[in-house]
Amino acid sequence: MNIPKNHQTIMPYLILDGALKFIDFTKNVFNATVLHAPQLRDDGTALHAEINIHGSTIMFADTTSDWKPQTANLFVYVPNADESFKKALEEGATELMGLSDQEYGRTCGVTDPFGNVWWITSVNEFTI
Repeated sequence: MNIPKNHQTIMPYLILDGALKFIDFTKNVFNATVLHAPQLRDDGTALHAEINIHGSTIMFADTTSDWKPQTANLFVYVPNADESFKKALEEGATELMGLSDQEYGRTCGVTDPFGNVWWITSVNEFTI
């Protein structure tokens, strides 16, 4: 099986209202990189785009009359959950679960402006 570079066996594919703004959100909160610059439809909406967050690719596009929003719950490991949580709120996310130390790491939850839920976690000394 030949999987393209920067792809995994399973990847989320999101259909979003505001896909181009999603790029800015993920860049500002998670230091995402753009792998596939948005292909645009004639109306300026994204037909297809890809970002990568710490080695994991997310594909996405804008909604259409045929494709309604399809968001996801995403669990993401970050270097510093406190920092990412703060940035997410600054970028318009809403808090679902405040920061806390759990057996699996420092964690929190937010809903981004596009309807995706992000469970943000960093490994701490209690986890290792």
